[in-house]
Amino acid sequence: MSPLPELNLNLGISNSGSATDEKGDEIIVRTDSGLRKHTISLIISDQEAGKVYLKINDKEIEIPTYKMTVTDDKTNETEAYQVTRDTLNFVKTSVKKSFLSFLGIKRFDKTSFLYENIAFEPLKEEIEKFDISRHRKLSQDQLIYQLSGNEQNIILYSGNINEFEKPDINTQYFMIVDNNDGKSFIGDILYREKFLKLTPKVELQIIKRQKVAKNFEYDDKGNIKRMIYL
Repeated sequence: MSPLPELNLNLGISNSGSATDEKGDEIIVRTDSGLRKHTISLIISDQEAGKVYLKINDKEIEIPTYKMTVTDDKTNETEAYQVTRDTLNFVKTSVKKSFLSFLGIKRFDKTSFLYENIAFEPLKEEIEKFDISRHRKLSQDQLIYQLSGNEQNIILYSGNINEFEKPDINTQYFMIVDNNDGKSFIGDILYREKFLKLTPKVELQIIKRQKVAKNFEYDDKGNIKRMIYL
């Protein structure tokens, strides 16, 4: 993960203008833009960025990741991260027997694991927006934003992905991947908040995907065998 950007500390400190009084003398007018409430924008895209292994039901399985960008309207500095968009629940195990299986030789049998995907996607618009400023939990190693939409509860999680504890079966989640157990993303957000002075608005935008797999099938090593679309 690339280091945090060196933000321009001179950006937007003050704006000066001029006016005239009744006598025609020039008066300097100065406004401090630091008093303005700024916005941090998180955009979860539909662009695949890589893969990550998550532990679900004591088994590590491969999950696609998507590009997520973070910026703010004061510095305009942008950082990119990866985030998961699919929430998988184990369904069943299947065994495809080889022709030697009837002789008691099982090593050529192939085991596959089926997971159901219950992912959050915008329903009406191509992009859905959420104000998540007031719905966050911050600890030393984790940052969690909570949101809801389409009668679903959703979590945006940054931290050690293997220490994530899903609250309940009805919660969908996006997990941020930054190769530093979430610390790069957390540091980025906290630095922007500190630089922007007043507590900024944090806006999350989710771009709708054109195709979403209903089920994921895995081999015995946790690699994706196929994605099933309905």
